[in-house]
Amino acid sequence: MMQFTCPHCGPRAQSEFIYERTVDSVVPLDAPSQEAMAKLFTRSNPRGVDDEIWRHTYGCRAWMILTRHRVTNEISGCRAIGPEALP
Repeated sequence: MMQFTCPHCGPRAQSEFIYERTVDSVVPLDAPSQEAMAKLFTRSNPRGVDDEIWRHTYGCRAWMILTRHRVTNEISGCRAIGPEALP
């Protein structure tokens, strides 16, 4: 079982977290529909390290960006985002 280190709660089981999406798939609200569709549905799925948005749903409910290798699941970083993030 994978473990994540929540910036607020410390090490926790991956089952407490919900995956949202990769950072590069976030679409601005004012993006043209063609661009939005391409970014959301026709992205590549590369192997290697990627930044992903996760939420500690069954814990502090904070959002975070997790840097994870897509093949090995090695986690090399985690930082808080949103209103809970420290300056």
